Amino acid sequence: MEFKNRLFAKAFLEAAKSDRFFPLFVCALGTGLRRGELLGLKWQDVDLDKGTVTVRRTLACTKDGLVLQEPKSQASRRTVVLPEEVVKALKALKIEQAKQKLKAGPLYQDNGLVFATSIGTPLNPENITKRHLYPVLEKAGLPRIRFHDLRHTHATLLLLKGENFKVVSERLGHSSVAFTLKTYAHVLPGMQEGAAKRINAVLETGSKT
Repeated sequence: MEFKNRLFAKAFLEAAKSDRFFPLFVCALGTGLRRGELLGLKWQDVDLDKGTVTVRRTLACTKDGLVLQEPKSQASRRTVVLPEEVVKALKALKIEQAKQKLKAGPLYQDNGLVFATSIGTPLNPENITKRHLYPVLEKAGLPRIRFHDLRHTHATLLLLKGENFKVVSERLGHSSVAFTLKTYAHVLPGMQEGAAKRINAVLETGSKT
């Protein structure tokens, strides 16, 4: 399940502005990264000048606790260009994180994580969903969705805007474009209508000459 359209996404982000994890949510919607990829990001993976993030690891829940692991596939190792709104959110987060370091003093564990607790340790993925995502959705008057559905929303909104399937597949880190096509086949009917309208504009022009 994903947000039905950009208005739902905007309502979600508006409600999330007061949540301390707003940068995480806007980054999820703006990049399509998986939850584990987002929580595994380090500042060394982020280039705010170029506006990119590079996926080099993922945060996984194991029997031994939270562990940073390498991505499961080569396709998952990728560099994603950031929307300007995401860059702005990350810049603000970096400043806020610097304040947290000063406040925590010697208690701060600097793991270099972009998204971390107030003392720098890895975030529990389930806590993010239950304690932050669900309350934001309720505040916005939106149905309850999974964190993973923010990734689906990213892809769906891009495809509905006419973005190339290959580009979307690369942003998502899918193993193939065919997998992307299969996953988002429900978007195709609307895209077909858009394609028909675009080609009709060409045909109309041609009929006038």
